[in-house]
Amino acid sequence: MSDSIHSKEKLAAAYDEVGKVRRTHVGGQALIEGIMMRGRYNWALAVRKPNGSIHVEEHDLVSGRDKNSWMYKPVVRGCTSLVESLALGYKALEIAANHAFDDLEEEERLRIENEESGELEIAGTQALVIGKDSAEEEASALRAASIEEDAPVANGAPLNADAPVDQSAALAEDAVVAQAVQYVKEAQKASATDAIDALDATETIGKIEEVGVTDTTEKASVNEKASAKEKVNATVDEGSGALPKSLMTGAMILGLLLGVVIFIVVPAILTNLIVGDYAEDTLLWNIVDGVLRVVIFIGYIFLIGRMSDIKRMFGYHGAEHRAIHCYERGQELTVKNAQNLPSLHVRCGTAFMLTTMIIAIFVFTVVPIQLLLAALGVENDILRLIIVILSRILLLPPIAGLSYEVTVKWAGNRPDNPLVKIVLWPGLQLQRLTTNPPDDGMVECAIAAMKLVLAREQAEAQKASS
Repeated sequence: MSDSIHSKEKLAAAYDEVGKVRRTHVGGQALIEGIMMRGRYNWALAVRKPNGSIHVEEHDLVSGRDKNSWMYKPVVRGCTSLVESLALGYKALEIAANHAFDDLEEEERLRIENEESGELEIAGTQALVIGKDSAEEEASALRAASIEEDAPVANGAPLNADAPVDQSAALAEDAVVAQAVQYVKEAQKASATDAIDALDATETIGKIEEVGVTDTTEKASVNEKASAKEKVNATVDEGSGALPKSLMTGAMILGLLLGVVIFIVVPAILTNLIVGDYAEDTLLWNIVDGVLRVVIFIGYIFLIGRMSDIKRMFGYHGAEHRAIHCYERGQELTVKNAQNLPSLHVRCGTAFMLTTMIIAIFVFTVVPIQLLLAALGVENDILRLIIVILSRILLLPPIAGLSYEVTVKWAGNRPDNPLVKIVLWPGLQLQRLTTNPPDDGMVECAIAAMKLVLAREQAEAQKASS
């Protein structure tokens, strides 16, 4: 079978699998270089790290059904599910981001540390060379002084210039020079810490008093060396750890705000420019607004899908679907089996989003916003548009609840209904943009996360039966 996810065979397989495979509640979400799978009792994720390994972990699912049963009533349960999914997706994305870029951050820390090590090594080597030169000068000075000074008389005659100098001074010179050269060679091979330690050795060389050598080398102080060590450690620490929670929270809030602007505010403004004031033709205004929202959504998906990182995420999206297909069809969870299955799936969240936008057109048309505007006596066009936009934001939760009842509860419980296939068809077509052919590594991540969820399902089943 061709690997193309959009081949007619695979599209037909995704469409016809409704009602022909075992039903399951396992779902998932594509992450940054990984996949999250969610079951009845837990959720698990698998993330591909830059070094090629897969990080896996699982967490318990905490339900508030016992304490707040009203939150799981029809329509309301759709809002609850949406909020829970957003919170869970945010947590999974945070974990995935921390592990997907973990080794990259480590490489950056090593690069910075190596740069610091190079600077410290150069400084240490220079100090050693200075120490060597100073030692040679001191030894030469001692030799000259020994020759020029009046020496003890042997057989009544003074030593002449050709007589041997004091052997202790000569030995001191040779020892100092040899030690300095040796430390210079070792420092050239040392790391940052070794170079700092070599500075200590230079100080020791300069303090050999028993051979009559006085240190004149300018040496780094203990405080300066300690400061250099702390600088390296601080540089390493700055790059370590997970992504700040404030950064992830800020990104989520920014994403939500952009979503409101792009999919609510912009369509409303464009509709006002195309159709005119909301009060002039409410029905036409709502239809045009809804159509523009769908068009903008599809265009947005198409454009971000051209980005390399999003392309890979859409590949993981396809891998998630293939792993779920493999399990639903009762096949062994292997890369080979999963790669022969479609990347499109009827229970994809893409269908939920599209259905939500379509239902929104009907809800906005039915809800008498115009009557509210008339009751408030709003006559200003700009103020009227602002109120219409705010009403759309406030109506999002109940619209999401209705969409949940249609796509999950109604369509999911009536797989053989011809109308269900009609409802699901647009979502399947939209998945042509939100899924890409996964490579084997992506499928491996999907299977790894799936196995953690299924293992928990089996353990809970055994516990219940015992």
